[in-house]
Amino acid sequence: MDTAAQEISLLEEKIKKASLPEKLTEVVLVRLNQLTKLTNSPTFLPEFDRIGRYIDWITKIPWGQKTQDSLDLVNAKKILDKNHFGLGEIKDRILEYISVMKLKQEKGEGIEITRAPILCFVGLVGTGKTTIAFSIAEALGRKFARIPFGGMGDPLDLRGQSRMYAEAEPGKIVKSLVVSQSRNPVILLDEIDRVTDAGRASIMGVLVELLDPEQNHEFIDHYIDYPVDLSEVLFIATANNTTNISTAVLDRIEPIAMPSYSDNEKITIGISYILPKAMKAAGIPDGALVIDQDVWSSIVRPLGYDAGIRTLERTIEGLVRKVARSIVEGKSTGFHINAQNVREFLPQ
Repeated sequence: MDTAAQEISLLEEKIKKASLPEKLTEVVLVRLNQLTKLTNSPTFLPEFDRIGRYIDWITKIPWGQKTQDSLDLVNAKKILDKNHFGLGEIKDRILEYISVMKLKQEKGEGIEITRAPILCFVGLVGTGKTTIAFSIAEALGRKFARIPFGGMGDPLDLRGQSRMYAEAEPGKIVKSLVVSQSRNPVILLDEIDRVTDAGRASIMGVLVELLDPEQNHEFIDHYIDYPVDLSEVLFIATANNTTNISTAVLDRIEPIAMPSYSDNEKITIGISYILPKAMKAAGIPDGALVIDQDVWSSIVRPLGYDAGIRTLERTIEGLVRKVARSIVEGKSTGFHINAQNVREFLPQ
């Protein structure tokens, strides 16, 4: 057997060992059989490379792999409280969503609830839209993938490009399934309002198909060119506002407003969540850094008002780094930040 025939044989074995849909397997094996007739043709190597890359992609798609949902409300609430302070109404809405999933499952109706209007968290930068999507995936015990829409201008980014073109690849939807290695992950459609003006209409058209239960069970990626079932995917969207989202997409999502944080809420978040996490990341031992309660107002607003907590995170992380450097330089093993010295640790 010559080298070309051996390589084709290896591809056939790879296909037969993979858990692909029966019809897709038949189609690919037919193409490989046709390829054997081109071994002496100058077009053999480009065609072999093209079908080899195609087989590599389709065997990575989790056609039958899925995770088991964890629908324990007590555990879900624990995870949400661990990762987020406040947001009582948001957490209640998520727990209600999980409750309906549980009832559906107990009645043997499977994952129908994931075909309901998609949760879309709407709010200013830094209000926790993305991180709460992570928490939902963690609470459900599902794999997580994120697709950033900021600056996206071509629907082919989502749907993939035809194999007719050199260097063609699947779109980000299929890639999310490959990365998560699950047919029922949580996929975050992040900042869907920030696509380019030129590509907005066509991208919104793809979103309508993704979020429509009548269509997403047979999603066609141009590269894969075979229906991919997205009906078990839990899509979650985020947006800064809904102005730039098409009416058809709005009809399929359930916008949930993410509130801005008050100064008192930020202080609690800083003390209970951000500071311990930043100290652990910097290797600073417990007790080595003490911050007086009355200086937190300066830490929360070092440069003015911010609706979210990203500025607070940066401020605390910068403060912790300065403390870490002082410890390494041997200036002290413990630091007490008060009204007299706080300015030394804050951005100017």
